[in-house]
Amino acid sequence: MAHAQCISAPRKRFYFMSLFIVADVVVGQIRYSIPEELELGAFVGNVAEDIKLNIRTLIDRKFRIVTDVKNNFLDINLESGILFVDERIDREQICGHSSDCIISFEVVIENPLEIYSVDIEIMDINDNSPTFVKRQMFVKIAESFAPGARFPLESAHDLDGGTNSVATYRISSNEYFGLNMQTRSDGSIIAELLLEKSLDRENESTFHLVLTAIDGGIPALSGTAQIIITVLDANDNAPVFDHEKYEVSLFENVSEGHLVIKLNANDADEGTNGEVQYSFNTHTSERVRQLFTLNAETGEIKVRGVLDFEESHVYEIEVQATDKGILALAGQSKVLVSLIDVNDNAPEVKVTSVSNTIPEDAAPGTAIALVSVTDIDSGENGRVSCQVFVDIAFKLQPYLKNQYKLTTNGILDRELIPLYNISIVAWDAGSPHLYTNKTIVVSVTDINDNAPRFTQSVYTVYVKENNAPGASFFTVTALDPDFGQNSQVSYSILGNQNQDPSVPIYININSNDGIMYALRSFDYEDLKSFQVHIQAKDNGIPKLSSSTTVTVIILDQNDNIPVIISPLTWNGSTTLRMVPQTANPGYLVTKIIASDADSGQNARLFFKLLGATDTSLVNVGLHSGEIKLARTLSDQDLTTQNLNILVKDNGEPSLSTTVSMFFSIMSNVNQTFTEPSHLGMKTEYFSDFNLYLIIILGTISFIFLVTIIILFVVKFQQGRSVHGYNSGTCCGGANSLDSYNQRHAPKECMNYLGDGQTIPVHDRQHYMMYLPPNSPTTDFLFIKPHDATLPCSDFKGTTADTSK
Repeated sequence: MAHAQCISAPRKRFYFMSLFIVADVVVGQIRYSIPEELELGAFVGNVAEDIKLNIRTLIDRKFRIVTDVKNNFLDINLESGILFVDERIDREQICGHSSDCIISFEVVIENPLEIYSVDIEIMDINDNSPTFVKRQMFVKIAESFAPGARFPLESAHDLDGGTNSVATYRISSNEYFGLNMQTRSDGSIIAELLLEKSLDRENESTFHLVLTAIDGGIPALSGTAQIIITVLDANDNAPVFDHEKYEVSLFENVSEGHLVIKLNANDADEGTNGEVQYSFNTHTSERVRQLFTLNAETGEIKVRGVLDFEESHVYEIEVQATDKGILALAGQSKVLVSLIDVNDNAPEVKVTSVSNTIPEDAAPGTAIALVSVTDIDSGENGRVSCQVFVDIAFKLQPYLKNQYKLTTNGILDRELIPLYNISIVAWDAGSPHLYTNKTIVVSVTDINDNAPRFTQSVYTVYVKENNAPGASFFTVTALDPDFGQNSQVSYSILGNQNQDPSVPIYININSNDGIMYALRSFDYEDLKSFQVHIQAKDNGIPKLSSSTTVTVIILDQNDNIPVIISPLTWNGSTTLRMVPQTANPGYLVTKIIASDADSGQNARLFFKLLGATDTSLVNVGLHSGEIKLARTLSDQDLTTQNLNILVKDNGEPSLSTTVSMFFSIMSNVNQTFTEPSHLGMKTEYFSDFNLYLIIILGTISFIFLVTIIILFVVKFQQGRSVHGYNSGTCCGGANSLDSYNQRHAPKECMNYLGDGQTIPVHDRQHYMMYLPPNSPTTDFLFIKPHDATLPCSDFKGTTADTSK
């Protein structure tokens, strides 16, 4: 319990007795009582102390007043928590004649959110004197009126309420008239002029009296009006109503013109003195006159304006019936109109302390706003329910009576719903229900809870070789559903591109847009594919990232010409072994083996004869590269033949190479053909395949040569054992070959063992030892002459002709 300080010095003694303030903190509610008209800055109460709040945290916790009224009569000192008067408080201006006058507002404290409802009861002080609307009242009284007759007087009005309003009336001293005072249903007091003694117009026809209205304040204030009484000659009977008081009940929503009641008053006089007309008397308020009409002739009271149960539950109508006599007499009655409430007011929803933004990681139960719901209807019509419409992300939690906290009801996700239009629906229990909808817009602020995601988990890119260095060839894209800097993605290359530090970096990537650039020109023959690991990282805190793998496949272009592997060439030409003149068509002269470093169709080779000494002599296999005789050789064919062979690939455009080949057509002689030893091997033309092929061919040739030698030795041993000849030689012995080579005689002889005879040989015989035609070394051919005239069945040795 706290007491307010008296401010105005002239009123200090009165305030000391009446001014007090009550602080009652119960379930978040505080109540103070103060008198009106306190000076600005007057102490009302220490809110911080009453709610046991540390005053050092007031500013940090945003300690403030929240009110929806236009005038802020009170304010709070944020440093001390003291509630003080900030504007002039006039109870009569704020609440009129209402018995209770309360100013309500909320005190809001954040972090955590605390709300206290504060009610300030404004106590009335006696600062207004009673006043009369008319300074003079004229009353006409017939002399025939008997003592006890009463005449209504105009009531005084006092802006104050309660005990400070009009408490009593006094009339100036006289012997004929007194006052009769009555208390109305609303607590107001009215005065009637009471005739206490019969009048004699001939003795005294006019009276001047002073009516004084006194309020109940301390000290009491008063106001006066003059009563001028005129004594008339007799109209002895006043109209009399059927009832001294009428009671009527109406629904508040009756239409204009609705009949409330029909009054009836009777006058015992005759003629004009008995004719009655009806009217509102002077006690009827102006508001009643605005809402109801009274027919002067019929006495019907009808609805004139819009009735409102919430404005007033009961209307008291003062009526009178006046006769038409010269000295008109009037009878008094009252009509009490009670209104029946109907459900004509929808609930009112007020939202305070709204947080229009909330982070998406806010915990369930986080307070968003304070919602209060009221309905000015009464009974079931004023009982209100409230809930959040449809939206399951938020809910209302009851806090105080008709007050709720709007809180989160689950996990928020800005990427799914960035903005909420929270619809709060309130309805009453009337029939039919009335509804009110209030929408609160709350935006969800982003946190960095999503890593960038590539549009594909793995990319495969095809790039043609011989690309221009620095040109872009692909773009990777990663999307981040977050907002602002949390969604800004940068790209980078992770680690070594191919896990081999000796291989240079192949590509670079634009960190802003993910465009990939080639740092070098790719060569399919050197590198066919490689992988790059790309990372996408956002700009949030903390930074989130993801990665993907880009497989770059190099596509071959036809950029390598065919290379002749076999036979070996020198400056684009080669000399082949001799072809015997007895070779038949289809005889394999040689086979061209070529290679192309490209792949696919670019490495598919075709062979074509461009030109020849005699184009009809040979055929060239289109795909095999085999050069074969096309016809039987004749004596007219030149002994030396020249072939120009084209080898081209199947690329676009096609690349090709040519080779010139020479071979000799020789008579049926044995001789060895040796390729020129100066034909060097260009190692740059050899691939791994060529190397393997040469090794295989060399191995086969070696095995075949060893086999031939073994067979030759075995046959030689068998010949000696059968015929019994020794180391002697046929045809002159072992030296005959040397002698022949030295003399170059056109004729030779063949010697028989033991006879010493010779037989002239006119044609030189050529003996050749050869391996298969594909052998790149010297070919050997063993020829055993068959002649029935020769006695020798075998030879000591062989001869070879090395001449061409």
